[in-house]
Amino acid sequence: MDVSSSTVSLNTSDGAMAAYVAQPKDGGSYPGVVVIQEAFGVNDHMKKVTDRIAAEGYVAICPDIYHREAEKVIPFSDMGKAIATLQRVQDPKAMEDVGAAIAHLKSQGNVKAGSLGVVGFCMGGRLTYLTAAHHANDVKCAVPYYGGGITMGNPSPLSRTGEIKCPMYLFFGAKDQLIPMDQVGQVNTELTTKQVPFQMKIYPNAGHGFFCDERGSYEEKSAKDAWEKTKSFFAQHLK
Repeated sequence: MDVSSSTVSLNTSDGAMAAYVAQPKDGGSYPGVVVIQEAFGVNDHMKKVTDRIAAEGYVAICPDIYHREAEKVIPFSDMGKAIATLQRVQDPKAMEDVGAAIAHLKSQGNVKAGSLGVVGFCMGGRLTYLTAAHHANDVKCAVPYYGGGITMGNPSPLSRTGEIKCPMYLFFGAKDQLIPMDQVGQVNTELTTKQVPFQMKIYPNAGHGFFCDERGSYEEKSAKDAWEKTKSFFAQHLK
């Protein structure tokens, strides 16, 4: 369906945060989805992903987690700067940012009450996992794509697995140099132990960032399969 997009300004304790919003042009009521950025910022790719989700019949919002940074969008070619920037993101601050995005969705007349999901990529995949725990009362399903560092941090998102109430679908690439398979195994074990309803797909030919068609790591077959699974998962739990 046709979508319209805009940028809104949300309040945080550190000042205004921009958030990209995409929604169906048709009137009506739709579920909401928070989209959490890669380490490169809310760039054109993240906006396109937000648009794609909206086109499936959702009000989608992508908050700028880098709003405290001087440089908010980092080129794909500068992985060093991207990693340095993401390492400055503090989990409590990021959860405040996601909370502001959730609050915005809940305040919109065209967003169905009680139908909010979250999806994130790379850094955003880790924050999606954390959001499922931290905002457990709001999030009805969560989809982390190649969330690196879920086992890392103090406390780590993994240590909060027992707080997660919603079903999850997690995507990883077997050739991901940034996420060792033993970490993926730890996530699988913890979700199983804590009896969180989840599905996990590990693509044998995919590396880190396999969903982003603007990066050399794009793996078309895996990306298309993950997208179909994401659409079905959101439809099942939000519509």
